[in-house]
Amino acid sequence: MSARRAGRTLHGGRVAYAILVLAVLVSAFPFYWTIVAASRSNADLAKVPPSLLPGPNLIRNVEAVMEEADIGKALLNSLIVSGSITVGTVLCCTLAGFAFAKLRFRGRGALLAITVGTMMIPPQLGVIPLFMLIAELGWVNQLQSVILPGLVSAFGVFFMRQFLVQALPDELIEAARVDGASSARIFWSIVVPIARPGMAVLGLLTFMAAWNDFFWPIVALSSQNPTVQVALRQLGGGYVHDQSVIMAGTLLGTLPVLLVFGLLGRQIVGGIMQGAVKG
Repeated sequence: MSARRAGRTLHGGRVAYAILVLAVLVSAFPFYWTIVAASRSNADLAKVPPSLLPGPNLIRNVEAVMEEADIGKALLNSLIVSGSITVGTVLCCTLAGFAFAKLRFRGRGALLAITVGTMMIPPQLGVIPLFMLIAELGWVNQLQSVILPGLVSAFGVFFMRQFLVQALPDELIEAARVDGASSARIFWSIVVPIARPGMAVLGLLTFMAAWNDFFWPIVALSSQNPTVQVALRQLGGGYVHDQSVIMAGTLLGTLPVLLVFGLLGRQIVGGIMQGAVKG
């Protein structure tokens, strides 16, 4: 680990490397244990001490997951729900964040305060009226009942507003105005390229939250049309829960999140480095 600052090369040293290696091991161990547990039998997991090496039962446990729950349909539903919520949240929150950060209009401060204030309201308070609304619309057990309530988040609006206040110079917008660009043209041609690192961070956080959401999908959907988290509830049934099958289902449900992080990780790191250079 080294960095150049003021013409000097700084080395992290052995202590820094030891701390980083320990942090990586502690962070990666839960996922490694999921792989181990998913490839073992329930009897192996009950042994003391348990084995820390993967076993030969991964394929069999995955087949058991497929038999006990419609995990393929659940993965597809979760991809549709999480992808739609992520795209909608990133787009809408970037638009709103740009308006709150750089546009001047009456009541801007009050609207922003109300938006931020909604984060203090527990989501559970809105479950009953929200369910009554989707029942009136005939959306019960349909994916739009999970997608539409999550298309905009107050946190996302505030996050993008704070990002654009720092990253988007007023002079750039004024120059675009002088050239005759409309607000829509400024947004697509100037704001979106500058806001891409923040959008990537918000997209990753939103996707993970939507993918892991259990409370509202279990209310709005049934086991015939589930998301991954709802489908995992059906695994390992019986008098003694089969932890290896549950872990195999958890492993299947975790892989898409890792894929999304792999796709957006470079943007996130680039955004962090870009902010560090600007600071």
